[in-house]
Amino acid sequence: MISPLAHVDPSAKLGKDVTVHAFAYIDKDVVIGDNCEIMPYASIMKGTRMGNNNKVYQGAIVSADPQDFRWKGQDTYCYIGDDNVIREHVIINRGIEADGGTRIDNGCFVMADSHIGHDSHIKDHCVLGNGVTIAGGVEVDHGSILSSNVILHEGVRVGCLALVKGGCRISSNVPPYTIIAHNPATYYGVNSIILSKYTDMSDAQVDDIAKAYRHIYQSSTSLFNALRRIEADIDQSEVRDEILAFIRDNNLRIVGNRSDID
Repeated sequence: MISPLAHVDPSAKLGKDVTVHAFAYIDKDVVIGDNCEIMPYASIMKGTRMGNNNKVYQGAIVSADPQDFRWKGQDTYCYIGDDNVIREHVIINRGIEADGGTRIDNGCFVMADSHIGHDSHIKDHCVLGNGVTIAGGVEVDHGSILSSNVILHEGVRVGCLALVKGGCRISSNVPPYTIIAHNPATYYGVNSIILSKYTDMSDAQVDDIAKAYRHIYQSSTSLFNALRRIEADIDQSEVRDEILAFIRDNNLRIVGNRSDID
């Protein structure tokens, strides 16, 4: 159903059973998949490539012009997967280059007044609380939760199944499976409730994660040596290797208070 009071550009491509409410705006060069709903006063701007079963609430803007001086007006893109909820007044900027683009994968819940900057990538089943602010080039891995008013600085990575508590300002990388809290942001523990209730991890795997982060955050050695201790002390497993790979891939730069002597 497309309201006669909505604006839908003739070149836009809409799938089956799409609902566009009164006063919504669908720009040129837009693709919207099946069973999506665009609420009143929402704007789906050029460069949007949206999958199926998404709902975009009042006042949200998908694929807004990037807020970056490097963008010179060229055609760029914003990719939205399937089964996402984008609540009121969310702004999602598209990328600054034709290759790449901003991406929200599948099953994400983006709450009201959040902002996702250009070329950021929000992976499957993430939750962004009210007023979350994400700068350009950020990656949030699957299953992570950013509580209300979290700020992620440009280029930050958040590992999988992490929880960042409300109001944190994050300027470095958040390791997987952790809880990060306070300002300055610091390690607050392992995200054990989510890991135990909503994943297929065993208690032994959760214990290994906790042991790894004791080496990283609660010992007096350098981060380099902490990783070596993890390899010696914890049996090889997928979760152990995820932690090691994340930290090494990010040049040993992680958020949280610790005494590095690297």
